[in-house]
Amino acid sequence: MGRSYLLLGITLLLSACGQHNWNSPYPATDSGKNILYSVFSERPKHLDPVQSYSSNEIQFTAQIYEPPLQYHYLRRPFELIPLTVKEIPVVKYFDRAGKLLSSGVDAEHIAYSVYDISIKPGIYYQPHPAFAKNKQGNWLYHNLNDQDLLTIFKLGDFSQTDTRELIAEDYIYQIKRLAHPKLHSPIYELMADYIVGLRDYSKLLSQAKLIQSDPHVFLDLRNYALEGVQLIDRYTYRITIKGKYPQFIYWLAMPFFAPIPWEADAFHSQPGLIQKNITLDWYPIGTGPYMLTENNPNLRMILEKNPHFHDEYFPTEGMSGDEENGLLIDAGKKLPLIDKIVFTREKESIPRWNKFLQGYYDATGIGSDSFDQAVQMVGQGEATVTEEMAAQGIRLETTVAVSTYYIGFNMLDPVVGGKNERGRESARKLRQALSIAVDYEEFISIFANGRGLPAQSPIAPGIAGYREGEEGINPVVYEWVNEQPQRKSIDVAKRLLAEAGYPNGIDRKTGAPLILHFDVTARSSEDRSKLDWMRKQFQKLNIQLVIRSTDYNRFQDKIRKGNAQIFEWGWNADYPDPENFLFLLYGPQRKVGNNGENAANYDNKEYNQLFEKMKDLENGVERQRIIDRMLEILRQDAPWIWGYHPKDYGLYHAWYQNVKPNRISNNNLKYFKIDASLRERQRFAWNEPILWPIGLGVVALIISFIPAIKAFYRRERSTAVRRELLN
Repeated sequence: MGRSYLLLGITLLLSACGQHNWNSPYPATDSGKNILYSVFSERPKHLDPVQSYSSNEIQFTAQIYEPPLQYHYLRRPFELIPLTVKEIPVVKYFDRAGKLLSSGVDAEHIAYSVYDISIKPGIYYQPHPAFAKNKQGNWLYHNLNDQDLLTIFKLGDFSQTDTRELIAEDYIYQIKRLAHPKLHSPIYELMADYIVGLRDYSKLLSQAKLIQSDPHVFLDLRNYALEGVQLIDRYTYRITIKGKYPQFIYWLAMPFFAPIPWEADAFHSQPGLIQKNITLDWYPIGTGPYMLTENNPNLRMILEKNPHFHDEYFPTEGMSGDEENGLLIDAGKKLPLIDKIVFTREKESIPRWNKFLQGYYDATGIGSDSFDQAVQMVGQGEATVTEEMAAQGIRLETTVAVSTYYIGFNMLDPVVGGKNERGRESARKLRQALSIAVDYEEFISIFANGRGLPAQSPIAPGIAGYREGEEGINPVVYEWVNEQPQRKSIDVAKRLLAEAGYPNGIDRKTGAPLILHFDVTARSSEDRSKLDWMRKQFQKLNIQLVIRSTDYNRFQDKIRKGNAQIFEWGWNADYPDPENFLFLLYGPQRKVGNNGENAANYDNKEYNQLFEKMKDLENGVERQRIIDRMLEILRQDAPWIWGYHPKDYGLYHAWYQNVKPNRISNNNLKYFKIDASLRERQRFAWNEPILWPIGLGVVALIISFIPAIKAFYRRERSTAVRRELLN
């Protein structure tokens, strides 16, 4: 009987294996469904578009929120096209008297620029309890009490939801939120320099908050007018910009300028919901193709198709080669093409890589530890997948990222920034010495497998203002030798270090060794190897480097408060213009005090003045001349060790289609396609369990019990015989 049950169990186990892979990390009910499986390593801190400004956040927010404009998915160079608007707004220029000027007029004659933005009717928000009303037309959830909240722990616990149409007022409401005193938008200072009245509006809101007796009372921004943003009609609004700012059109493609309905702001401002972390920063609300249905950033985040998503279709034309590469197969099809995206948090690269090979992640980047297994170089240095990867149908997609990874110095720090004129000169030579010592050619070779280009300035390749060849090198760090840049010797760095007051890494004043602190967000064993390498770079100058590792959210707080000395960070371009890189070192954009994006807190008067001239100019000879001088200043001051510009390598399974990578356009998930049936077949083939060892073990176990069973039966028979004799 025991053996029968055991065999039955084995049979059931084998039959279950045929329906769902034993090692699958996903529910069996999801097998064969139109789901994209991806990963994330750092939990997002902000999902409210007024605050979110990190690449690990925009991968979510860009799928949910819809600003007026977007980038054409297939065309290069990047081209702005309408998203929720009827057409690209045409800027109009006016002088101080209100006279309309021609488009070619000099910037000095322009008092302000006007953008009239008309959105399409018939666009609706995702289902949300903030829109729910009862039969009498009253809000169901805008005045919740403690009793109402007893069973509410997440947004999905509300039983009723509704939607409403997108209107121009929603875009105005979000622009007003940029100036909200409690939200601390990272682009407030920049936008306050341009949007007419935004700075005064921030003061107005601060005063309004003060006069309210209860600090938890909802501040309804509809009650406070903003001079530079006006409602024209239900579907049209106007933005007025001071002077001329050609780059403003690019901002209209970013989530900062996506709509927020006042109902959602009022709903999420209730103290009871804030206590339960049911806020706009945790639960975004938008008109985009996807909505966030699960937010567990320590484990998993899930996007699902917005049932109210408006009509949008896959592009019908692209560039030369797109059709041959299969990128127009779905031309004209309604978006999105995928129903659900599951993001799983993976902190380590090895499990991420193994799950990709098993087919449980649809795409992956390539770490240095798996590069040789995945990629081989052929021909003139062209990269392709190895035979092993090709046999699995895996393909390689590459692109030059419009990005810069750098090491920043906190210019407010007395050692690396300097406290007075003499101290600043000493700190400048220290920074120059370190810029030479940290060998990014070696870093790229070891840790990026050659996938990168040493940076000569903050501007990435492919952006106006970037120069190739000898005229583009950083003369503080490089010399031009044999038609290529060559890093200066460590002896030059040591001489600069001695001039800074630290001969051989010893403080001349105190006799103590120079110790510097490096703030990073290290996670994996590969990160630890990078940090060991970085210590060795500083050790070339006999400088001790103390690593202070933390999670990304804590790291951001330290940078914002100016508590870091040296730090590692990067920047992905928001839009294809040099202003988007050069503003990272513009004084009024400093982190400390202004909450801007100048993490180094660098502030050079001449650089600031040149930046203010450059940003208003169209690309051309004059703009290039100013940029060249700005870069000369930066290279001498060295507020960054310029780092490198990465080349993005991505591996994709055969079932993952319509992929054309880029770092400028972020709302791309709606274009991707998954062949779920092919994935299911491949997963089964790659993860078929080897059962014969289990069967052999079971048989051996059964055989091992046979002597004991026989002995048991002999003993039972002997006992029975003795009983009969006694009777």
